[in-house]
Amino acid sequence: MVDVRVSSQAKQRVAHVLDSGRLATGPVVAELEAAFAAASGTQHCVAVANGTLALQAAISALDIGPGDEVITTPFTFIATVNAVLAQGATVRYADIAPDFTIDPQRVREVITDRTKALLPVHLFGLPANMPQLHAIAAEHGLGVIEDAAQAHGAAVTGSGSGTGTVGGLGDIGCFSLYATKNLSAGEGGLLTTDDDQLADRLRTIRNQGMRARYDYAGWGSNYRMSDLHAAVVVDQVPLLEDINIRRRRNAQRLLDGLADVAGLRPPIVPAGFEHVWHQFTVLLDDPSARAAFIASLTAAGIGSDVFYPQAMSQVAHLSNHPRVAPDPVPRAEDYARRVVSLPVGHHLDIDQIDRVIDAVKGALDG
Repeated sequence: MVDVRVSSQAKQRVAHVLDSGRLATGPVVAELEAAFAAASGTQHCVAVANGTLALQAAISALDIGPGDEVITTPFTFIATVNAVLAQGATVRYADIAPDFTIDPQRVREVITDRTKALLPVHLFGLPANMPQLHAIAAEHGLGVIEDAAQAHGAAVTGSGSGTGTVGGLGDIGCFSLYATKNLSAGEGGLLTTDDDQLADRLRTIRNQGMRARYDYAGWGSNYRMSDLHAAVVVDQVPLLEDINIRRRRNAQRLLDGLADVAGLRPPIVPAGFEHVWHQFTVLLDDPSARAAFIASLTAAGIGSDVFYPQAMSQVAHLSNHPRVAPDPVPRAEDYARRVVSLPVGHHLDIDQIDRVIDAVKGALDG
């Protein structure tokens, strides 16, 4: 499922950084920030060491802490929840919609007078329903932090609040550059915002709270990205549109090929939402068939994975955590039993995608 390739251009960039002797945050980080701000259509981009720290920095920048509640999805990687807990805030879950993203109606049901922000996740590369979430946030005076770790270049078409490229659909967007992502530095994170004050706050948070050397503006830590990591990814940014086009081509082939296959439901893409297909995740009708289905794919030489095998509400230490509210999330827990992700990477050609389709049909026929 993971096909990480480092280009000759990236290798040359890394060699240049090594030769320069400037290995910490420097000009290549600044170049990456400028390139990604342009790609995401935002005024500012702040690079950090990883996506989890991006989330923590965003939560801190919005002054969220003990006594505050953050509403997020239970169907996500644990980093989303960990970031809220690390800042001393309380997690509230809103169950998911059929497209795997947070359900705005469920969000409304868990808002309290302690709610400080919404933290939607653009899961698998599909934007959450940002127009509706924007309306909810405006109605209740809430901050909006986008967990866009899997959604570089995804978008919501149209006009008005909550439309445009992800990363610019909330107060702050948070991206991951982990090795498996559509843009990869091995490790890394990016924050995007159109707010000048928030951008300044994020820059001080990532650098021990310093505006300049020994000029301390407030709390901070070492969240900095190195020029070595920036060198791996900076030249991928101009290629992002082409990467996403090829993923969309592969995903459409899968959608067409699996549309009438009994035993599974292909992923749903609402009209006006531009998916970038970090994952192509199907939903099996029968959860008890998942192990055999995966085994059949493996025997046919097709990789697959389960994202995610449990909802966050089912993680033992979180279910007993004093700062995780026990909100009911039946759809997320049901889907966790039935999801399987199939190959969709931009390095795959159509013949390889057709092999995936044939293997899926064979696995379900068996």
